[in-house]
Order: sequence, then C-alpha cells, then structure tokens
Amino acid sequence: MPDYRRFCPIALATDVIADRWTPLILRELIIGSTRFNDIARGLPGISRSLLTQRLGHLERKGVVERWPSPAGHGHEYHLTAAGKDLEQVVVAMGRWAVHWLFTDLAPNEVDPITLTWWMHRRVDHERVPPDRQVIQFDHTAPERISLWIVFDRGEPSVCVQHPGFEPDVIVRSTTPALAEVFQGFDTWHRAVNDGRISVEGPPRLTRALPNWFAWSPFAPDTLARKAQEDALSA
Repeated sequence: MPDYRRFCPIALATDVIADRWTPLILRELIIGSTRFNDIARGLPGISRSLLTQRLGHLERKGVVERWPSPAGHGHEYHLTAAGKDLEQVVVAMGRWAVHWLFTDLAPNEVDPITLTWWMHRRVDHERVPPDRQVIQFDHTAPERISLWIVFDRGEPSVCVQHPGFEPDVIVRSTTPALAEVFQGFDTWHRAVNDGRISVEGPPRLTRALPNWFAWSPFAPDTLARKAQEDALSA
C-alpha cells in the first residue's frame, strides 16, 4: 500500500508533534523553560529518559536547538523559528479543549508543588515590586503542606522548605480552590470574598498580590466557558 505521509501536510506535522508528551514539552518551552530540570518539573509523570528522547526528536526535526549554558556547564533548550511558530498550534489545542472538552477538565487533579511551579512561571514581572517579597502558600487539603514563592528583584523562585525569610503574605486555601483560580474556573476576588482563599499581610500587598500573577493562559477562555455552563444550568 502506498505511504502518503509525505503527500499530506498534516501527516508530516504529526511526525513532529503528535507523539505523547511532545505537545506538553512544547508548552514548557513556549512559556520559557530552557533547562532540562525545569522542563521536567513542569511535566510530572514523564521519565527523564523519555524527556531526553523527545527533546532529541524535536532537535532533529529542527524545532529545538541546544545552546551552551551561560553557567558554563551543560546546555539549554531553545525553540528555533520553526518551534516558535508552533506556539499558535499549541495554544489552539488548549483553547479547543476548553471549548469542546470543558466538562473533562479537572482543576482538582493537581498537586500543590506542581501548581506552585506553574504559578511561579506565570508572573507579571512589571507588577511585582522590586524589593524581596515572600509569599507563603498554606495548602489545607487534600494535602497539608506549606510552600513559598520568593520574589527577588522581581524574579520568582519556588521553595519547598522555609526560605529563611519571614513571609510578607500568607495565603491559605485548599489546593483545588487555588487551582480553580489559576485555571480560570473562579476569580481570586470571588474566592477570597467567599472564604475559599484567605490572605494575611499588609493591605497594600494583599490587594496587589493577585495582579502579580498572569494565571493560566487559558483562564479567560475557561472563565467565559464556565459562565456559559452556569447560564445553561440556571
């Protein structure tokens, strides 16, 4: 039987991006992760060997290239022009899922560390104060754990152990409540007003805190889709 893969553009594209995990690896690269460990942290469940294999595949296909690390050891992964052009494809996939698979989305199925890692990558750097700020997140359920995001000169980092600085703001909530805000199923102000999230700290910081995060890139679509669902069920 003839092989028409090279005849069909869609078939050619699937050879590049249709393997399991590959679109998610592209997501990590698109949002700015360049180091192997950072890419892996954003993909809980992938093995290091499989991640190495998939990155090698993308490199051979001309989507990713390796650069020497500025630190002087190892290397970083960066999207080529062809890789950057895939951003609109990956975003379109996410928006399609929000519109057509909305009832399958489950914001409660994320662990606290992964959620905190995703949050720290979605920061509006222009809104974060230049001085050091320490945000403590106390997750109350289903797992009780405290995590920290430390902003130093506007750059965020995640700490799973106490960073050695007292928190400027303490946020308490269940992990699903915070995940719903991140993904756009709820808004920060509504969750705070309803008591699902509590915030302690100086008013100038507690008021500004939600503006430091850009939340999920699909949050606006999710919020609009949820409003449609709520209207239909009213």
